[in-house]
Amino acid sequence: MPLPPSRTTPDLLSLGAMALAVAAVSSSAPLIAYAAAPALAVAFWRNVISVGLLGPFALLRRRHEFRALASRDGRRDAGYCVLAGLALAVHFGTWMPSAQLTSVATATALVVTQPVWQGLIALGQGRRLPMAGWLGIGVAVLGAAWAVGADLEVGSARAVLGDLLAICGGIAAAVYTALGERARTTTSTVTYTTICYGTCGAALLPVCLAGNVRMTGFALSTWLAVLGLVVGAQLLGHSMFNYALRRISATTVSVLLLLETPGAALLAWLWLDQVPRPAALPGLLLLLVGVAVVLRAEARAARHVRTGQATVASRPTPPEGAPLPPETGRAAVPPGEPTSPVSPGPARQVSPERPR
Repeated sequence: MPLPPSRTTPDLLSLGAMALAVAAVSSSAPLIAYAAAPALAVAFWRNVISVGLLGPFALLRRRHEFRALASRDGRRDAGYCVLAGLALAVHFGTWMPSAQLTSVATATALVVTQPVWQGLIALGQGRRLPMAGWLGIGVAVLGAAWAVGADLEVGSARAVLGDLLAICGGIAAAVYTALGERARTTTSTVTYTTICYGTCGAALLPVCLAGNVRMTGFALSTWLAVLGLVVGAQLLGHSMFNYALRRISATTVSVLLLLETPGAALLAWLWLDQVPRPAALPGLLLLLVGVAVVLRAEARAARHVRTGQATVASRPTPPEGAPLPPETGRAAVPPGEPTSPVSPGPARQVSPERPR
């Protein structure tokens, strides 16, 4: 497998796109907290509006993909798209209410633990986690426990519930990404997101109806907040991240995404007069450090696998019947044993695309 092309030095346009993307996704939690509407209703409408914007373009330009997914050979990939949409519904159905129950800073910091849960999912799939990855997971869990403990100390059951929902939102986002990795091997981004958003909205509607959630009759400011979520975090943010990937590595983009937490906290302070609890700040910092360590560990493991695959691919094939040349400077590996610290498998690049 060839190595991916190396990134050149980031230009000002890519850096500007990255800054705009961070600002866009940072606005997500403050907008949810600001909206004078049930969080589940906001989650439903943001997905329905997104489908309304993306659907006509997808049907016009990607009609052949929908036909392929509807065929017998494409049903497996279509199933992954639908399952990813259901996971997205769980993500929005847990994290968005958390932004209205606990502080914006805490909800955002807890949901960006997604890479931690992705690492554990990879472990369940048979991939080995490097020691640095386990260290980062431990630090992130310690930080999350600290942040939740700060809410326990003040006796706020509402805030603790919001913290737990935000953690569930991070887990659901990791499942969404894992399923998306399978689906997007054969499906374009526009087709995939259209199916995901449509499935998500369809799954949230009966939940809202069963819970007697108010779906209409909101003030104009609330509808503007919903449109801000669609245009900002859901469309503009992801588009700018994908543009920045031309010059900036996926790992760097993923680490820069952690700036969403202080960005959201700053917007909540300026806009909503919401200040994080001082006792929770050390925990939030530990959490972000742990997630950054996990991201770096996963990136190093992926590079190690790609380098090994490239080395094997570059070796000349000996003539038929000729003995294989010995590997110098390396002990023999028993059959069936992995040849690198990371278990064999497709190289996995950390995806910067997280639902917000």
